[in-house]
Parts: sequence; C-alpha cells; structure tokens
Amino acid sequence: MQNRIDAVFERLKQQNRKALVAYITGGDPDLPRSFEVAAAIAEAGADLLEIGVPFSDPLADGPTIQAAAGRALASGSTVPSLLAHLREFRKKSQVPVVLFTYLNPIFVYGYEKFVRDACEAGADGLLILDLPPDEAARNQDLSLQHGLHPIQLIAPTTPESRVAQIAASARGFIYYVSREGVTGERQELASTIGDGVALIRKYSSLPVCVGFGVSSPDQAAEVARQSDGAVVGSAFVRKIAELSSSPSLPSDIHDFVKPFADAVHASL
Repeated sequence: MQNRIDAVFERLKQQNRKALVAYITGGDPDLPRSFEVAAAIAEAGADLLEIGVPFSDPLADGPTIQAAAGRALASGSTVPSLLAHLREFRKKSQVPVVLFTYLNPIFVYGYEKFVRDACEAGADGLLILDLPPDEAARNQDLSLQHGLHPIQLIAPTTPESRVAQIAASARGFIYYVSREGVTGERQELASTIGDGVALIRKYSSLPVCVGFGVSSPDQAAEVARQSDGAVVGSAFVRKIAELSSSPSLPSDIHDFVKPFADAVHASL
C-alpha cells in the first residue's frame, strides 16, 4: 500500500499545486478536541498534518508550542492515549499524519513498539527533532520499519556535505527550517529560503516543505512559491489556545486555516 504522504505529493504535482502542512499539538486543549481540530484543519484544505507528541522539555519549540505541550500534558495526554485517538481519527480521515516528537517519549515507550503501534494507528511519517540521522543509521534499534517515513530536518546552517547525507536518508518529504532558533511566528520571512531549497534539490528529488516562522496566508503563499509546501504551526497553535473555551472550536479553527490553504493552493 502506498504511503499517504507519497500519494498526496503525487496528486499535488499532477495538479500543479503546493502543500499546506499544518502542525498542532496532540492533546491541546485535550485529546478528543485536538483530533476534532485535526479533522477540521484537514477539511479546511490542509494536505498533511503534523501532530506533536507532547513532551515536558521541547527544546526546539518556542513559547507558543511549549505552552501547548504543557496544556496537553496537564490534560492527561500520553503516548498510548494519543495513538488510540489517532486510530479513531483514521476511521474518518485519510489525510497524511506525521508524528512530530522528541526521542525521549519514544525511548520511554520503546522505540520498536512505538514504530509498530504508530503505524497500526495510522501514522505515515515520524519526525524526531533530536535524533541525528547518522545516529539512527548506526543503531539497529532506531531503524524505521513498517513503512513509516523518516522525515528529516535541514537548517540554513547545515553544511552542504551534511545536506547530502541527510537528504539520502529522508523519505516522504524534507522539512527545511527557514531560520535559526526555535519555532514561533515572525513578522518577516527569512531571505535565504530559495537558496536553501535549491541546495537541498541538488541532492534529493523529494518535495521540500518550509517551516519555522510562517505566520500569515501571504507568507505561506510566498514560501510555497519557493518550495513544495509551507509548514504552519505556531499561528494555528496560538489560535487554538485563544479559542480553547469556545464550543465551536473546530469550526472556528477551520475558518482560520482555510485562508492559509487557499493561499498556498493558489500560489504558482
């Protein structure tokens, strides 16, 4: 069976469209509503979902996503309960899902067991922020099996020799981090996105999606014009926090996300 990530990018290529990759934190504001929000975001036009596995020490994330992880943990979210909700989500939606996590929660769960259970629950990719690909390659216990795509990160500071190495181990798509630092909304896009994407394309034919700091529909469209897709996280997570007490949270988030999706899909 073809991985959903590959299928979506093939379809988008045929349609001459770019991808909107939407990040949310699983369990924020609680697990049932976070997956209701995930469904609403997919219905609004997001092509892929990144679902963050809540962790108590998310070093690569800015204050918005750190706070979301705190709310998720406070609501009782755990790795097993998140996977159980993903399994139920799969009965209603076939949007590709990448689990966005740090190594520690997987290590505690058991790496091989996590990969197996995540695949069975319906995940399509795994992005581990603090696991260098060469470490995974050297450690048999960290090898990905069961068809779960390893999504790799490349940053503006990554040397070209390492870009080649990372690109060779990636599957699904490559996530280009547009700027140094942690996640978070920004007033302006980095000026080096086009150069970074071009360098990655020297070594990989995989789609390249760009994130970190994409904060508005106009910014998402501009990023999409320079790449194969825009990753938006903190802007959506901030809105979820603002609307967490609203009884119409999923529909409100749908309406907030749709202009981003429309802008990305209209970009050429």
